[in-house]
Amino acid sequence: MHRLELTKPDGRGLTLYALEAMHDVGPAPSPFLEPLGRFPHLRRHPLRDEWITYAAYRQDRTFLPPPEYNPLAVTTDAAAPTELPAGSWDVAVFDNRFPSLSPDAAEAPASIVETAAGVGKCEVVVFTQDSGSALGRLPLRHIDLLLQVWADRTARLAADPRIAYVLPFENRGAEVGVTLHHPHGQIYAYPEVPPVPARMQRVAREYFDARGRGVLQDHIANELASGERILYRGGHAVAFVPACARYPYEVWVAPIEPVATFCDLDAATRTDLARALKTVLMKYDALWGRPFPYLMAWYQAPVDGAPHPECHLHAEFYPPYRTRDRLKYLAGTELAAGWFAMDALPEDKARELQAINVEIDAP
Repeated sequence: MHRLELTKPDGRGLTLYALEAMHDVGPAPSPFLEPLGRFPHLRRHPLRDEWITYAAYRQDRTFLPPPEYNPLAVTTDAAAPTELPAGSWDVAVFDNRFPSLSPDAAEAPASIVETAAGVGKCEVVVFTQDSGSALGRLPLRHIDLLLQVWADRTARLAADPRIAYVLPFENRGAEVGVTLHHPHGQIYAYPEVPPVPARMQRVAREYFDARGRGVLQDHIANELASGERILYRGGHAVAFVPACARYPYEVWVAPIEPVATFCDLDAATRTDLARALKTVLMKYDALWGRPFPYLMAWYQAPVDGAPHPECHLHAEFYPPYRTRDRLKYLAGTELAAGWFAMDALPEDKARELQAINVEIDAP
């Protein structure tokens, strides 16, 4: 993996990654010349005991721009309003211009609830220069590179002692709120472990302390033994519709043996994980012959410097569809109670995805 670090005119960082040595890389551009100069803050929810971020300036961010204005497009025109330079890079990471969390946040307004500075970091990860491509259509070597990028960003963000958790994710499709269609994801670095991964880690820690094994490790073993919902099984990685799926076509992708973070993946596991990921994404797009919308979230261990044998790196995919013609949105029982109600069996949805054969070229 090759890496090149640049600085944009407005002070934001830009890091380029490539499989081969980079050449002809232009200067780091920005649609903006001045620093943002506005910072988020946090307020504590007194009933849930969790932080909420407030960044009202995000209302000014780019929303569904016309095709001729794509800030993630690559151009050699120095005057074009783009975030990305020309050159032979494969993956680009830059600081979000409209972050929900910022390393420069230093104060918070007074309120009747507890407040704090919105310290953290939000990065945009551009998967490829090709605006018409998608994560699932990238070559295996390119997806493997992306896994290395996520590891590198995790390590770099973890170097800040104020960061407790790093979450890479991708929202794909207008149905889940994407405003720029160039294939990209984001990375959020939080000042404490957010509620969902915190609860997952608590469960995993209790399970590990009682049994000496990971809860996801055992669940994967059970899924493999059953085989009923398996979408991909390799020597080191697996993908499956979980028996406990909360969404139609929900899929988990993971190494078979537990690793805590992207930084702990060896080359063989990472390569197989890339194949598992590509298999799922190709099946999704082939399901209805159209780009499949989803939220992909990668859960890993907290970056507190402590060992976390209970944690198991994995991705969870949450597609919004219930049927071919109707979107699934969260209902009252799910939003208000956190109690999910499914009207489709995971086994049925797994069979639909299993029936789709995909061909993946050798890396």
